Amino acid sequence: MALKKGDPIPEFELKTKDDEWFYSKDFAGNKPLVIYFYPKNFTPGCTKEACSFRDSYEDFKEHGAEVIGISSDSVASHSRFAKKHELPFIFLADEKGKVRRQFGVKSELFGLLPGRETFVFDHKGTLILKYNSLKATTHIKRALTAIKQLPHEN
Repeated sequence: MALKKGDPIPEFELKTKDDEWFYSKDFAGNKPLVIYFYPKNFTPGCTKEACSFRDSYEDFKEHGAEVIGISSDSVASHSRFAKKHELPFIFLADEKGKVRRQFGVKSELFGLLPGRETFVFDHKGTLILKYNSLKATTHIKRALTAIKQLPHEN
């Protein structure tokens, strides 16, 4: 079942690009989170999207938010992708698509391509924005606008 505005962040655990465990419960309710799902590392659209998040990363951090990219790529692939493009944020390997299903991210192009969808959660871990578009570059602007509208909490 797909997440909708007002829903809490699902509890999940995945490996990071550094081969360490990431637990959503450690972040949920502590700071705003921008979690974006994308099809595949090193593809043109996904690289453009990741680099756009990189270029705006300080804006997200300035507002207390953390950015997390999730795809079905392996830990090793995420590590190479982040290193090659100097991507400073968290990447998670959802190789079996379990978390993608938890969030209700739909496939695109007749089910041939994993979906591209961005979720923004506030300081309390509540979904405030869900954005689905194949156009990679629009996700950053939507997510940053949502983060900037949140009350600043220390």
